[in-house]
Amino acid sequence: MTGNVITDFFNYFIVNGGYIFELFFNHLLMSIYGVIFASAVGIPIGILIARFSKLSGLIITLTNIIQTIPVIAMLAIMMLVMGLGNTTVVVTVFFYALLPIIKNTYTGISNVDSNIKDAGKSMGMTRNQVLTMIELPLALSVIIGGLRIALVVAIGVVAVGSFIGATTLSDIIIRGTNASEGTVFILAGAVPIAIIAVLVDIGLRLLERRLDPTRRKKAESETNPHVQTIN
Repeated sequence: MTGNVITDFFNYFIVNGGYIFELFFNHLLMSIYGVIFASAVGIPIGILIARFSKLSGLIITLTNIIQTIPVIAMLAIMMLVMGLGNTTVVVTVFFYALLPIIKNTYTGISNVDSNIKDAGKSMGMTRNQVLTMIELPLALSVIIGGLRIALVVAIGVVAVGSFIGATTLSDIIIRGTNASEGTVFILAGAVPIAIIAVLVDIGLRLLERRLDPTRRKKAESETNPHVQTIN
């Protein structure tokens, strides 16, 4: 250690780059796995409550209750059932990722213009065809927004996972809190976590905007300004 925090920070990365990358990869992978599993459950539930709106209040309330439980408490509960390790963290991420995925799927499907759905039905589309060919494509940007929120939340949840034996970037932070001069270690763990969150947020936000049908329509009209609608 040279005594200069910035210099020591970069020196630590140079010397321990492989170890940090391994933790970085594990941290990201656990976040993604948890959100994938939550998507497999949450998106169908969101579609279901969009069709049967009476269920929406109950389902969304239940998922809201999960959000009120502190992460460390949820990890402790899961640890009692599943033991220590990465799997317990992935399951915990699954529960915390459900709310934004279910809520955005429900909102996206519910907000599809009923006139467009009626037009599809008048063309002979079945209910499932209306869902797959009209509702989901138009709601996709909103659903992606839910995945973005879920993944950012997941990154924070995984960071706490080191307390139950998961291999995350918080391993370095914990080492720093136990050291007399641990600022460099804390930064070496915190900065990559922040980088993951920022990259995920920016990447999925761009995808969300690209898939937004209103933005696409506006972009098409700007690229083809001479195209006019004939009444």
